[in-house]
Amino acid sequence: MRLIVFFDLPVTTKERKRAYVLFRRFLLQDGYDMVQWSVYARLVNGIDDAGKHMKRLETNLPKEGSIRCLQISEKQFAGMKLLIGKASFQEKKVTRDQMLLF
Repeated sequence: MRLIVFFDLPVTTKERKRAYVLFRRFLLQDGYDMVQWSVYARLVNGIDDAGKHMKRLETNLPKEGSIRCLQISEKQFAGMKLLIGKASFQEKKVTRDQMLLF
């Protein structure tokens, strides 16, 4: 299962840019990988784990902007078509046939 976070945060002032940096840093420290600009994805082990990470995400939200989270199965994520560009190193490394042990 994957959690995908889509966000659009304003960076027009120093405070807003700092909020963006802190949110992005939180995503990286929490195990999310950048799929493309402002789109991050993370592997989770089932619905309980997804709920835990959703709560962590909600406690680290900035005050402004637009942030969405989508929960999908690994099969759905693997079915995503890459139309232009190349798959990232992380996408090639972790496939739906592999299982992460925590």
